[in-house]
Amino acid sequence: MIRALMTAASGMKVQQMQVDTIANNIANVNTTGFKKNELSFREMLYETIRDPGAPTSAQQMAPTGLQVGSGSEVAGSVKMFRQGEIAPTGNKLDMAITGAGFFRVRLGNGEFRYTRDGSFRQDGSNNLVTADGYPLDPPVNVPPDAIEMIIGEDGTVSVVRSESGLPEIVTNVSLWRFPNPAGLKAQGSNLYSDTASSGQPAQATPGQDGTGLIKQGYLERSNVQVVDELVGLILAQRNYEINSRAIKVSDEMLQQVNQMIR
Repeated sequence: MIRALMTAASGMKVQQMQVDTIANNIANVNTTGFKKNELSFREMLYETIRDPGAPTSAQQMAPTGLQVGSGSEVAGSVKMFRQGEIAPTGNKLDMAITGAGFFRVRLGNGEFRYTRDGSFRQDGSNNLVTADGYPLDPPVNVPPDAIEMIIGEDGTVSVVRSESGLPEIVTNVSLWRFPNPAGLKAQGSNLYSDTASSGQPAQATPGQDGTGLIKQGYLERSNVQVVDELVGLILAQRNYEINSRAIKVSDEMLQQVNQMIR
């Protein structure tokens, strides 16, 4: 009975973490460039009472073994980098990536972070920066005399300096790709940092080396599907209830044993 209590408790812990993960996904359904989290699970250690092929009391070989599991646990959390919906904003400084790749920004301490959030603004020096003021890297500077900025799908940034002028290429927006994007570490504020698991970042021109294209005036929405999350929430709640019921049954059995001993 004690084993059953601990096994069911492990199941409740797993389902609680599943609910926490789903709640975070739903909370970020309107977060630009957000990628949903999914948990993976694994069974815990087994207690082996009899090995397969062990001799029986009749001097025969047992065709099967006897093992008792001890529950389940969370194996890991994975970011699902599926494409989110591309929505128009009308803001010429907004950029959405259609396909693989990340924008890179530089923090105040010189470290780099990576993001799918392309809602950029101009700072006092006419550089494109995030909502937190982190500049794109390599930097994208808009000339102060520009009356229009055009960002091509390949990342080329052109400006028009007068009403009758022609577009003039002034710089480029780069994308960055990773061998294993799922290995990136979420840092909050729509930012990721590279890890040994993600591999080293590689700079690329949009549309080349497996990266996507850039759409000016658009943003990528969260890839969270609310209906799917609500279904997952109901399943997690049911599983939690079933495990709590197993604890209750085990406790009742333990009480009956205690009464018999008295």
